[in-house]
Amino acid sequence: MDCEPEELQFLGVVGIYREAGKLLHAWRGLFSKIALYLVLPLSVLFLAHIHISHILFSSIDSDDAAVERAPPGSPSETRLLDRLASDWAALLLFKALYLVALLALSLLSTAAVVYSVASVYSAKELSLPRVLSVVPRVWRRLMVTYLSAFLLLVAYNALAFALFVLVLFFLAPPDGGVAAAAALVLALAYLAGLVYLSVVWHLASVVSVLEDAKGFDAMRKSRALIRGKLRTAAAIFVKLNLCFVGVEVAFRELVVKGRVGGLGARFALAALMLGLLCAVVLFALVVQTVVYFVCKSHHHESIDRGDLADHLEVYLGEYVPLKAKDVQMEQFDL
Repeated sequence: MDCEPEELQFLGVVGIYREAGKLLHAWRGLFSKIALYLVLPLSVLFLAHIHISHILFSSIDSDDAAVERAPPGSPSETRLLDRLASDWAALLLFKALYLVALLALSLLSTAAVVYSVASVYSAKELSLPRVLSVVPRVWRRLMVTYLSAFLLLVAYNALAFALFVLVLFFLAPPDGGVAAAAALVLALAYLAGLVYLSVVWHLASVVSVLEDAKGFDAMRKSRALIRGKLRTAAAIFVKLNLCFVGVEVAFRELVVKGRVGGLGARFALAALMLGLLCAVVLFALVVQTVVYFVCKSHHHESIDRGDLADHLEVYLGEYVPLKAKDVQMEQFDL
């Protein structure tokens, strides 16, 4: 990093983007390899999931329409119902396998990028074999954090849905206008809460790699770190996710649904979308690690470069995360 630790706290959205860009440029050889071996397969998996899901859903819609046209109780209806059940089974199996593969590649990509950025920050010697040797030893910590965040998001969505239904149930009969206004307020509050939880989750992923915390403990530490920098982190999260959604929508409309003519044009667009998605994912992972150090600096918590380098080493074949005592608050004289 070009900035000293005490200077990182002054970085805003543009400054964080610039710092991440400098990291990627200075270590473009290493990050290109990480992108090739980890981020690219993750991007291929995501786009393939969109395409295959579209095919399976199209088959289900076709069979469902055929069932409605078939005479009730006829052999053709029985065959169509069996085929429809098979289609749904195939879809559910595919979704389950996709989620497992997505989790695995996400964990590996996150661990590799976070470790690499922290190593650059600590001025540590860095190479792809060193990164790949550490990644398998930290993925379990990340998995606990990911699963904890998933459970929290499920609970949050269930609570939001129940509240939404209750509000509409009690307000809809007497006054539809009030119900609509209440629904709008709830929707905005829901989106704000979702962004907040997502920001905390992404920062907790970095905490899980660099500190002695995982799961809900990592999320608590992330929540404390994000205070004072929430607007900056939220703005970054929303902008990067808009880029991600933009690539997804473009791929779905232009490639999967064939809005452009010609197989060659669709193939070229698919390659372009794959490259864009890979770049967005890699940049986002670097940015969220930079945000971690910015939040540390904002709270005047200094991680000594020497201590960070020591804890990023591999001792006796085991990865050693930073202990709480290594990241205790240290007041800077500003």
